[in-house]
Amino acid sequence: MKGTSVRKLEGLDRHETIAALRLRMADIGGDVPAHVVDDSDVVPVGENLQALLPHGGLPRRAVTHCSDTASLVVELVEQATSQGQHVGVVGWPDLSYAGVARCDRVIAVPDPGTDPLHIASVLVEGLDVVVYRTGVELNLSPVRARPLLGKLRAGQAALVMVGAKVPSPALSISAEVTQFRGIGKGSGRITGWDMRVRTEAKGYRPVSGVVTVGAQSRPGEHTQPSLRVVK
Repeated sequence: MKGTSVRKLEGLDRHETIAALRLRMADIGGDVPAHVVDDSDVVPVGENLQALLPHGGLPRRAVTHCSDTASLVVELVEQATSQGQHVGVVGWPDLSYAGVARCDRVIAVPDPGTDPLHIASVLVEGLDVVVYRTGVELNLSPVRARPLLGKLRAGQAALVMVGAKVPSPALSISAEVTQFRGIGKGSGRITGWDMRVRTEAKGYRPVSGVVTVGAQSRPGEHTQPSLRVVK
C-alpha cells in the first residue's frame, strides 16, 4: 500500500497530516477524522475505570496488552469516544458496537488483509486509540514489531493489543464477566454486568477490582450506562 512515511509526516502541519492519513486510509476503505490528539500522556477511560489504571488511563505512545474480552474492549472504546477521542479497531469483524454512542468516532477495519500490522501502523499515526486483535495468540519478535512501535512512539496513540504480544508492554489488562444484571428467574433483560478487572504496569503493584457496566433499571425507566469500581 502506498503511503507517507513517518519522517515525512513530522514536517507537516495539522491539516496536511490529516490529509496525508486520509489518502493512506483510502487504500483500505477507511477514513481519518479531522482530529488532532492532545498532549496528555494517557487516553481517558472514564472516572471510575481509571481507578484501576496506574496513570488513570491508557498510556499514549505505548502498548497495552488486553485479554480477549469483548465487553471490556467495547467499554474502553465507549469511554474514549464519549470524551472526544478517536479509535481504530483492526481485525475484529464480530465485535458489537451497540454499546458505543459515538460510532462516528470509530474506524473499523474488520478485514485488514494480509498485512494487519501495516494497517495498525497507519492508524497509530493519527488516532488516539488503536485496538489490534489477532484470532490466535501471536508473540511478535522485536524485529517484527519494530516498524509498528516506531510509528507508535512518533504519534500520540495508545495501542491496545488483543491476542498479539510484544516484549515489555507498558500495561496489561485482563477481565472476565462475573455476573449479569437485570435478569430474574425466567424473566427480565440484561441491563448491566460485572467484570473483574486486573491491571499490571511497570513499576506498580497489580490492581484488581469489580467494574459494573450499566445498572438495574426500574420498570419504565431508561438508565444511562455507568461505571463503578468495587475493590
